Amino acid sequence: MNNPLKLTWDLESIFPGGSSSSEYQTFLDTLEKDLRQLKQDVEAAQAPASVQETEAFDAIIASMSSCISRLSEGSAFVSCLQAQDQSDKKAVQLSGRITGLHALLSTITTQFDDLLARTDDDTWKAWMQREEVQPISFVLNESRDQAREKMSPELESLALDLAVDGYHGWGDHYDTVVSHIKIPFEKDGETVLLSAGQAHNKLHDADKEVRDSMFVKWKEAWAEKADFCGDTLNHLGGFRLKLYERRGWDEVLKEPLAINRMSKQTLDAMWGVIQDNKAMLVKYMERKAKLLGVDKLSWVDVEAPIGKVSSTVSYQEAAETIVEQFRKFSPKMADFAEMAFDKSWIEAEDRPGKRPGGFCTSLPVSKATRIFMTYSGTASNVSTLAHELGHGYHQHVMDDLPVFNQNYAMNVAETASTFAEMIVSDAMVKKAGDEQEKLALLEDKIQRSVAFYMNIHARFLFETRFYEKRKNGLLSVQELNDLMEEAQKEAYCDALSAYEPTFWCSKLHFYITGVPFYNFPYTFGYMFSTGIYAQALQEGSGFADKYDALLQDTGAMTVEELAKKHLNADLTGREFWQSASDLLKQDVEEFLAMTDSMA
Repeated sequence: MNNPLKLTWDLESIFPGGSSSSEYQTFLDTLEKDLRQLKQDVEAAQAPASVQETEAFDAIIASMSSCISRLSEGSAFVSCLQAQDQSDKKAVQLSGRITGLHALLSTITTQFDDLLARTDDDTWKAWMQREEVQPISFVLNESRDQAREKMSPELESLALDLAVDGYHGWGDHYDTVVSHIKIPFEKDGETVLLSAGQAHNKLHDADKEVRDSMFVKWKEAWAEKADFCGDTLNHLGGFRLKLYERRGWDEVLKEPLAINRMSKQTLDAMWGVIQDNKAMLVKYMERKAKLLGVDKLSWVDVEAPIGKVSSTVSYQEAAETIVEQFRKFSPKMADFAEMAFDKSWIEAEDRPGKRPGGFCTSLPVSKATRIFMTYSGTASNVSTLAHELGHGYHQHVMDDLPVFNQNYAMNVAETASTFAEMIVSDAMVKKAGDEQEKLALLEDKIQRSVAFYMNIHARFLFETRFYEKRKNGLLSVQELNDLMEEAQKEAYCDALSAYEPTFWCSKLHFYITGVPFYNFPYTFGYMFSTGIYAQALQEGSGFADKYDALLQDTGAMTVEELAKKHLNADLTGREFWQSASDLLKQDVEEFLAMTDSMA
């Protein structure tokens, strides 16, 4: 592995010139031309009446695959441009064009799916058994079934066109609001203005005074923007609800469950086990409050560090640790991570102007990924880096599959990332140099469990209730604040002294237009990966190949089928989810034992 590693990513090898790239403009022009030709071809097609007539669709499917890959590539590139510099106005314009191309592809897909829906059952069965089509038959069956539950293709296309400047426009508006967040912070006797992402890191500072001071400023900054955020959230919700109403859908979770290829029974089983196991986390938080010298944890104390890590972890050290621990589980995973570091696929520099958060985006044409985060040397940063590399590895093992089978949902995407994170977190706890460092790392690991069990649950409760109330009209900022605080109190078992009522403003996930309910899939991914990890510990080194096979099937199965085939587990029952929860219980018990004499 290179030494030293670069902290900035390489975008030039994708399209040179950034947002002014002429190659990228040509790429988009060619893609748009091909999409319009594909649209004509799909419009001219008729639903096949025999298996022989289905052969005419082979070229359409091939063209769709090509357009999907290239649009993903183009979309990933512009998302990287926007993330690395929120002031890049050209990138914002390019994003608008990408949104338009996505709408065009969605229109084509809607028309194509309608042809599938209008194919008679006998022809359909014969079509799906053809050698050329059988590998993608799951996805085609899924598209056919979903098309039969939507509006006419003309109305669906109209809705998609209107969404560009309506629905997606509101999502873009939120990004603009966030780019204007500037929060003052005293550093070395001078006042500097932090972006939302930089300020968010200060909420987890080891110094309680820094946390508390930033928490006040953080809430003030978002309160100033609350009217804009409230308008945005109300109109995003209103658009979705009206679309669902026109489709005849009366259940707001219908679409997110379908997207994540999971049943309501599975979702309920998972949340049920989580709810029944929260008491151990309350004990953890009570102990943590004593260690911090407070009666109850505040919102910003939940992720405050306990114990002392000897020093910050350099980016080079983090990379070497991740590769080392990945290699113990899977040489293939380690080789991928090494490649990502050496080829500068990762943007990690801590500088102003970047958007908050982290992500991994796939470049299917280049067969590469790019990872975005802001690295400042904390144990949590190391975990985030491993998390995003887990996403990248997931795509890596699917690179040679048919494009249609690479469209895996968020819940299984979060499974791969959380699994990778768990490998590194577990190893860091075990190899800690002393008790204080071990305590700090163990506590950081439990914190993330609190996030999945409680923080994500609060988001799920808020969003579910928001949509129910939104059916009756717009919600005021105060109503949204009240709804959020109520959800947080319930999700955290009322174990905190102060909550974050403006969280609905600051959390990007509520404003993502590509995927509705960007919350429960995180918890699913965490719980599913923990259950997988439990099996990996039992089976040893031979599990790595089984894990790769599971990842490769994530775009062509429901999660229930996936678990049954590769883990022999039933996700609609409680046993699997409880096995995952039992691992967390072990961590909490170890934490309580280690801190018994300190409290």
